[in-house]
Amino acid sequence: MPKLKTKRAAAKRFKLTGTGKLKRNKAYKSHILTKKSPKRKRNLRKSTVTDITNEKVMKKILPYL
Repeated sequence: MPKLKTKRAAAKRFKLTGTGKLKRNKAYKSHILTKKSPKRKRNLRKSTVTDITNEKVMKKILPYL
């Protein structure tokens, strides 16, 4: 059985929490910021936990994380 390769694009975007959940940063914070409210931009700074529906796929892409 060969070793599994980690998808490097995903490895740069996700971190594992202590309880085994995947942590990610929020999208829509890179450009066109003038029309977004300060509250919305402030909330986009915070990281969040990946949704449980995507977690199964992400664990397959990141076998050694």
